[in-house]
Amino acid sequence: MREKEAKTVLTPQNGMNIYRGCTVGCICCDPRSKCYRFAGDFEDVEVKINGPALLEKSLNSKRRRCMIGVGSMSDPYQPVEKELQLMRKCLHHIHYYGFGLAVETRSDLILRDLDYLKNISEKAKCVCIMPLNTAEEALSAILEPSAASVRSRVETLKTLKAAGVTTIVSMGPFLPFINDSKETIQEVLKLVEEIMPFGVLCKFIGCKLRDGSREYFYEMLDKHFPGMSKRYDEAFGKEFDCISENNQELMPMIRSFLTERGIQFDQERLRTFMKGFEDKLTGEQLSLEEIIA
Repeated sequence: MREKEAKTVLTPQNGMNIYRGCTVGCICCDPRSKCYRFAGDFEDVEVKINGPALLEKSLNSKRRRCMIGVGSMSDPYQPVEKELQLMRKCLHHIHYYGFGLAVETRSDLILRDLDYLKNISEKAKCVCIMPLNTAEEALSAILEPSAASVRSRVETLKTLKAAGVTTIVSMGPFLPFINDSKETIQEVLKLVEEIMPFGVLCKFIGCKLRDGSREYFYEMLDKHFPGMSKRYDEAFGKEFDCISENNQELMPMIRSFLTERGIQFDQERLRTFMKGFEDKLTGEQLSLEEIIA
């Protein structure tokens, strides 16, 4: 861990990453890619120690309230957050100034901040996105070593939903030849049915690999699945989207399963929903054009 006095904490699209780098250890991790220009060891987490103060300044000066997106590049609830509580301080400002929140995490530490999440949800919109890609705990421990267990994530989402937080399951990544079978998808769908979230994000059955993330992924494949990196290289080469041969069969199955249960699966509508700010105290809902302004 290394501390940094950052100059900004919000992107032009209102995204926030209070930490840069991550110790969750997902073997298929796009933020490791060279295009993001992370200097040094990805596990040597850069902490924007003045992030909460910068966020308060930014929120206080904004002309319009909006959704604040957290967790796209690093998990905001990775282990260091337990001690530093920077995310909790940011949630205080988000709630105080009446903004909305969309946060993605693989950690049950988010329940520590259930009070703030519930309060944000009562005033605006609060969305929690949590990935699930297998029902097998042993496989999950390989694919996402320091993430919360599968069962803990399911229970976390159920607790958040009961508190009024909108829950979304991000199904994937489903790694070809590893966890992309019909049986695996059906088991994950059973977990989704247990949770009954607002929606499910799943663009395709497969994974994304770029320079930087691909090298680390292959290293982990060789460690846990000997010979698998060669199989990937032969099947996908340098392709960005590594789409499973089961994709065309499984995606309609997923859509049918979720539609029957009233769970939103339209990917564009879900993305728009997560960006759309709502003021529940006045009934105001801003358009995407107003959010970006």
